[in-house]
Amino acid sequence: MPNPTHRRGADDSTEALNDILLRVGQMNYTWTNTESLFIHVIAGLAEVEKDVAVVIFLTLNTTSARLDLVDRLAKMERTSPEQRDKILELTSRFRKESTLRNRYNHCIYSFDPEGGPPNTIMMRIADRKDKILVGKQEKADDREIANIDASVARLRQLNLDIWQTIAAFGYPV
Repeated sequence: MPNPTHRRGADDSTEALNDILLRVGQMNYTWTNTESLFIHVIAGLAEVEKDVAVVIFLTLNTTSARLDLVDRLAKMERTSPEQRDKILELTSRFRKESTLRNRYNHCIYSFDPEGGPPNTIMMRIADRKDKILVGKQEKADDREIANIDASVARLRQLNLDIWQTIAAFGYPV
């Protein structure tokens, strides 16, 4: 007979939350590491030294602004079509990963004391025509864990592809 004072559900929920947080941490580490490679791309496209590109990169305080800069440099007339197409493909792939990353970085987590996967509660306001929506909740279940793992794998591959591009076009390292 189960012990009614045993808090198995809470322990299971804590473990599930820790598992999600570990994966979100891996995703953030991989994201940041990969995003920083655009410093070399900026240096190459803008034809500046890497330390100048670092200042430019750090001055732009959002990923979106940094990617916009890279895209605009790639689209300049002086950039070869081969470089332009490759860089735009890389920035597009990076942007596709932002939805999942933003979801897990702009939420709070709650868990069921009876067990089960944690929930994410979005910390954004969604403006609608005649109302606002706050606190959209979603389960962070096994499917979501698989999505995070797949995103980390794609970011790792993207990291390698950016390094290959840096080498192929002779961008400053």
